[in-house]
Amino acid sequence: MKRSITVHRSRRDFLEQAFGMAATAVAGLPAARAETDEFARKAGPNEKIRVAVIGVNGQGGSHLNEWMSNGDCQIVAVCDCDPNAFAKQVKRFQDKNYPLPDYEQDVRRLLDRKDIDAVSIATPNHWHALMAVWAMQAGKDVYVEKPCSHNVEEGRVITNWARKLGRMCQMGVQSRSMPGMRQTVEFVKSGGVGPVKVAHAICYKRRKSIGLVDTPAPLPEGIDFNLWAGPAPSEVPIRERLHYDWHWNHVTGNGDLGNQNPHELDKARWGLGMQELPKRVVSLGGRLGYVDNGDVANSQLTIFQWDDALLISDVRGLEIKTPVTFDLAAGPLHVGNIWWGTEGYVVAPNYTSGVAFDYDGKELGAWSGGGYQNHFANFVKAIKSRRHEDLHLDIEDGHLSSALAHLGNVSWALGKPAELGTPPAVASDEQRVRETLASFDAHLLENDVDFSVSPLVLGRVLTIDPETEKSDDPEANRLFTREYRKGFELPLT
Repeated sequence: MKRSITVHRSRRDFLEQAFGMAATAVAGLPAARAETDEFARKAGPNEKIRVAVIGVNGQGGSHLNEWMSNGDCQIVAVCDCDPNAFAKQVKRFQDKNYPLPDYEQDVRRLLDRKDIDAVSIATPNHWHALMAVWAMQAGKDVYVEKPCSHNVEEGRVITNWARKLGRMCQMGVQSRSMPGMRQTVEFVKSGGVGPVKVAHAICYKRRKSIGLVDTPAPLPEGIDFNLWAGPAPSEVPIRERLHYDWHWNHVTGNGDLGNQNPHELDKARWGLGMQELPKRVVSLGGRLGYVDNGDVANSQLTIFQWDDALLISDVRGLEIKTPVTFDLAAGPLHVGNIWWGTEGYVVAPNYTSGVAFDYDGKELGAWSGGGYQNHFANFVKAIKSRRHEDLHLDIEDGHLSSALAHLGNVSWALGKPAELGTPPAVASDEQRVRETLASFDAHLLENDVDFSVSPLVLGRVLTIDPETEKSDDPEANRLFTREYRKGFELPLT
């Protein structure tokens, strides 16, 4: 596949002016190594895997740390449309006496390089799928941050390309590789608390307002905004800052349901053993407690229903003034999971651990241990084995978990204002749903939410065919994909 390449000849001058000695060192390196036959090879079992990290303004910094600490890998390039992002990372390499990698501003130029075996993607969400597909088409294996997609359709497209091309593609939900979490989920799936039919994905994380302005976000000097926008509209968003706050606009982000909660959605679905999309989805919530330039929900209760299983997603973006326990022995909940069995329950309060209790409060088991490196090491193992079955979070599982967030957001986007206390039209008689709704409502009242200013919205019930991954609702199906800007269309298989 041929892609047009835009070369920005002023990049070196900008770096030197903006960042002094560090930037001079960056700019003095070749933009790309010579593409010789030496580099046109597959990584063997005893050879270092040459990695490029794409997007280093946020989570990408963690990627750099993990690749630098992995003796099987060598970072050969860093790509970011904002040169400031790379300039900030130069000291990270210098402090560790690590060879400074090449810098590329244009991902298309990066992917044309033959001396890269794998890429690690930590860009805004709207770029994940397109960048992953382009990378696989260019012969690279892909580690992509969660959610792996920006909409439902993208995840299936990535999966299809990975299978067609035989590429390794892993989503970055690190708990999948944590020994403590793997043991916890194995206990759940083995019937340690009896059959589990209800799982709870919890994200209680205060998210402050991003402010309300009527002017476009200021652009960092030297940024290529065309590349930042990519598949999204080319207009500069109306908000106080460009970076990070993209999470809270639907054209680039997915709210906390698609930011933090993919970690919890994935664990919940993993424990339930569900390997297809749910048949019914409904979401309740809103951008509550303030009015700002964000347009996605900050507090959102979503119900996912399979034939014999239920998943409750519980996102609360306002202050938790009264600790939430649901009367469990595990104590106050923040970000994590609950699996409800017939004989007891299992709580995972973080990425690395879990504890099980019976309904009398007796502890049945506890597990802990692991770090981010486990997940990156697992990806490297699969690159060497060339078996996607070796991945702890292969892209198909990544797609299924990411799609849960997208389905919830589609339901909410098609909803209508509702009164506080309105039950969802899916599984509203289920005990755990009733308890969660009551707790959710109490949380909003405790934060003095003015619903006349920021309304509560009850989403439309979506009916999904797990085989086709489509709804019977044409409006919903239109939101299962997006309009792609010319030159940044997602290649379909």
